[in-house]
Parts: sequence; C-alpha cells; structure tokens
Amino acid sequence: MTTVHSVIISGILVLAILLVAGCTGTTSAGSGSLTGNGLPAGNATQGTNNPGGAPSDGMMPGGNMSAPTGGAGGPGGPPPGSGSGSSSYNLSGSYTLNGGTASETGKTYISAAGDVSGVYVTGNGDLTLNNPTIVTSGNTSSNDASSFYGLNAAVLAAGGSRITINGGTITTSGSGANGAFPTGTGSTITLNGVKILATGGGGHGVMATNGGVLALTDTDITTSGANSAPLATDRGGGTVTATGGTVICSGQDSPGIYSTGVITVRDATVTATGAEAAVIEGFNSITISNTTLTGGVEKTGGTMIYQSMSGDAATGTGTFTMNGGSYAISAGPAFFVTNTNAVISLTNVTVGNPSGTLISAKGTDRWGTSGMNGGTVIFTASAEHLTGSLVTDSISSVNATLKDGSSLTGAIGSAALVLDASSSWNVTANSTLTTLSDTSGISGTTITNIHGYGHTVTYNASLDGNRALGGKTYTLADGGILKPA
Repeated sequence: MTTVHSVIISGILVLAILLVAGCTGTTSAGSGSLTGNGLPAGNATQGTNNPGGAPSDGMMPGGNMSAPTGGAGGPGGPPPGSGSGSSSYNLSGSYTLNGGTASETGKTYISAAGDVSGVYVTGNGDLTLNNPTIVTSGNTSSNDASSFYGLNAAVLAAGGSRITINGGTITTSGSGANGAFPTGTGSTITLNGVKILATGGGGHGVMATNGGVLALTDTDITTSGANSAPLATDRGGGTVTATGGTVICSGQDSPGIYSTGVITVRDATVTATGAEAAVIEGFNSITISNTTLTGGVEKTGGTMIYQSMSGDAATGTGTFTMNGGSYAISAGPAFFVTNTNAVISLTNVTVGNPSGTLISAKGTDRWGTSGMNGGTVIFTASAEHLTGSLVTDSISSVNATLKDGSSLTGAIGSAALVLDASSSWNVTANSTLTTLSDTSGISGTTITNIHGYGHTVTYNASLDGNRALGGKTYTLADGGILKPA
C-alpha cells in the first residue's frame, strides 16, 4: 500500500550559517537521535537582489544570516529581480529526517505548501528511498534562498546529511522548486535511474551549493522554466558528477550546464533549446567526455565563460574541457568569453559550428568595468577539425594551439597561434597574428602548413615571440603571404 507523506513535521529547522544542524526536531521515520549538535538556530533575512552587483557577506554573529545580495548575474541563476523586500525563511519538509538512518520503498511524498520540501534530511541523517514518487507544487518566497540554500527544493540534504534515491520520479511545478539539492560541506545526494521534471521558473533539475555533492547515474532531467539549468551549482560552489542519462531544457536563460563549482558529465546527452549549452562563472570548471552537447544563443554562443561579479563565484580562470563526443552550436560562437580568464580544451570532439565564429573574446556593457572587462583565452585543440574565426577586441586575447593533426578553417582577428608539425590553418580572410610558433612548418621563406588561399596574414615583428620569424615575409601554401604588420 502506498503511503503519502503530506504533513509538515514539527520542529522545523532554521537556516544557520549555511549548515542546518543544531536544532531539536522531530523525524517522521528512521532511527537515531532526534537532537543534533551544533550552532543554535538563527534567523535568515532575505536581502535585496542586485543583479551583477557586489554582495554583502551575509554573515552575522550567533548563527544569524542575511541572504546575500547579488543574485542573478547571468543565465541559470535566480530570476532577475527576485528576492526584493525582506522576509524570514525556514528549511522544512513534509517528510523530515533529523539525524539517524532510514530506508523506505515505493512511497509517495507530496508537498503543496510554499517553501516546504517534499523530502528534507538534516543533522547528519542518512536516508535511502527506493522507487519513490516525490511531487511538490508550492512556490518559493525567495528565489535567492532557493538558489543558494535549497529553500522549496523537492529533495533537500543539509547539515552533512546523505540521501540516496534508486529509481522513481521527482516532479516540481512551483517557482524556485529545484529537484534535488545538497547544500553545505558533507551533504550529498546520490541519484540512480531517477527521472526529474521541473517546470517552474528557477526550478533547476539538480543543484549543489556551499560544498554540497551530487552523484547522478542514468538520471534523466527535463526543465522548462526560465533560469532553470538542469545541471547546476550556485553560491559557495558544489560538485556534480553525472554519468549517463538525458538532460533537456527549453527555458530562457536555462543552459544545459551551469557551473559555479565543479561539474563533470560522462556518456550523456545534454540539450538546451533556449540558452547556451554550458556556462561557467568565475574560477570553476566543466569537464565533459563522450557526451552529445547541444545549445547556443546568438549573443553568448554555445558555451559562455564569464564573471558576473554577483558574488556567486570566486574570481579566476574558468576551465572547459571536452573529450570525445559531439558539440553542436545552435547559434552564436562556439565559445564566448568576457570579463574573465578561460582555459578551453577540445580533444577528438566532433564540432558543428554554423555561426562562422569559433571563439569570441571581448568586453560587454553587462559585466565588469568598461575597458577592463575583456576575455583572455588559452585554447588547445587536439585531433580536431574546426571551422570558425578567432575574434577579439582591443582588451582581449586568444592564444590558440593546434596539435595532433588538428586543423582550423577560418580567419584570425588578432591572436597568438601555435602549430605542431601535424596541424594546419586554412585562412579564409585577411588575418592578424600577435605571435606565430610554427617551427616545423617553416622552410626558408615558405610556410607549408598555413594555407593562405590568396589572403594576407600580418604579425607583430617587434614581439619576442616572433623573433624566429626575423621580420621576413613568407609565402603561404596555396597562395597568400605572411608579413610584418
């Protein structure tokens, strides 16, 4: 017989300094102590959202916490304008386990109330659910609190707790209703063969924050709301590892993968029809292998690497690595980099890029300080056949390396280029190199692995990196020349 859990448990825990252990509460099932040890409960006060602005640190003495300002710095985060005003919020669930261990099979967990999770585990609890049906329909009172701390998530692990779900479904329809959400160091959620459907705005499929960890195997995720990336991390970072499964999203500003932490995807299919395929903010990473990745929008392309300065991600280098599989860009450049440094590596990936631009690095009027918000890119292609130009503005740079039989067909607006003996560049328009390293391709005053097709390529003879060129003019294969600017 199916049991339906739909009663809010007494002893609701209050958010306290990112960890939710430390309150006396009641659990509806399971063994173990009902009293956690830790900090006293505090009050969480929602601040004012300021997209792209600098956040307060949110920390108050004695466990009191104000939700940081900042919020939606870019795609995938809380909807713009969320969190205005001031309100207190608590983390709670219609099924709550505070400490101890429990296991249930074939049961249904329902929450129709706003801000109430379907399943909530805290206080170092350990819960296993087999083939559950989890349904929530309530809206959040704070999109920022939902995105940063898991308020209103269908499945929420906090306070160093662990949740394992084998099979079953998670369905959410409310705003800010993330599917599965571990938050805080030591909090983990493991999903095996689960199906997740999230339709509300700000309803990510899975999200990890403040050091939380997600492990997904053969989990299918579909989201359709705006700002609802299916695979995501947010403030304080988290770790998401997805193996197998199909990920689909269609909402505006909902990339397939949104990383302010460490996200790894293997042997999966990720498709975004209304946004970028992938986004990295700040000093964080996405690693993809043997996966079909699809998405893109005109302005920010298939993959965007940026820094919003909203406080969601530390400043530093964003790293995108893809090995095997395919990458289809629906619109815009394959990679768009702004207001940050980026390291991009492709190895044996089939790339479909109809836009004509492979990399665009430039400042915008949305993020950073004008004149200081360009993109700096280190790009490496191994066993790749790429089409598209390298485009930079005056405050940006690209350093591209082609190796292991790679080729690039396109123009270079201004970039450094390194070619090994097995790789080549097919020039499609007059181009500018800052520096060229091509020891094996240069013979006398002829370059054999740059095919000019009648175009002129210039280089800066005054730079140390061009010392080997000696200020000379070179004839390119299939016509065209390389000459000093």
